[in-house]
Amino acid sequence: MPTRYTGTVVPLITPLDPTGAVDAKSVGRLIDHVRTEVTGLMPALTSGEGWALDARQWHDMVAHTVRHARGLPVLAGIQLPDTAAVTARALLAAELGVDAVVVTTPFGKDVGQDAIVEHYKALRAASSLPIFLYNEEALSGNRIEYDTLLRICAEVPDIVGIKESSGDAAFTRRMASAGTGVPVFEGWENLLVDAVGVDGFIGPLANLEPALCNAMLVDPTPGRQAEINEVCKRYGVFEDDWYRWVKLELHTRGVIDSPVTRDEAAGS
Repeated sequence: MPTRYTGTVVPLITPLDPTGAVDAKSVGRLIDHVRTEVTGLMPALTSGEGWALDARQWHDMVAHTVRHARGLPVLAGIQLPDTAAVTARALLAAELGVDAVVVTTPFGKDVGQDAIVEHYKALRAASSLPIFLYNEEALSGNRIEYDTLLRICAEVPDIVGIKESSGDAAFTRRMASAGTGVPVFEGWENLLVDAVGVDGFIGPLANLEPALCNAMLVDPTPGRQAEINEVCKRYGVFEDDWYRWVKLELHTRGVIDSPVTRDEAAGS
């Protein structure tokens, strides 16, 4: 039986040194920083600048996460534009020993819902790894509609979670109550109070304050949401380049050695 994921899963930032190499020691310290409060590790997704990492950086971040996981499941993010590229990356993820892959739709505003279903079916045919659906629009340019999500959950085996980042709390609630048996995770800190019925949370704040994220899941009151919002504003989590600000705060705390982002690294 596939793992049933719940609680706070952390979409890890990618610690880089000034040359752009993944910093293995910082990856280990970051994981130790959140270990007791999270139920899973999600490297190389959007908070990890997954869309910008080159093949070596992606490989190293995932490999170091697996190495330091010590029992926590590793769900590797794959943010590539088409099915062939995603499939090749998923096969590599399996070799690295991950527990699942987290996959967006193919990129492009003209990608239809049938093509989205076929994308996940083709991935399932090529790889035995469980799949976590990532429903967003900012990167891919499209999103998975409600009926399409139901169809994927029914027709594609081993869908083990949905990171619901549509930004529509009513849509997220509808998906959470659909009875698919697939856990639904809210992907936006500011919507947690409205995401009634979700199984957990996946968002950048978990890199900094995973205990606060857990507290919000247990006690999703307006007062707790106000606290979440204030903390997110303080640390830059609501900025367009939130990963930059999260890295800066982790560096300030001594968790990672350098706050450099992918576009700041030498040779980028």
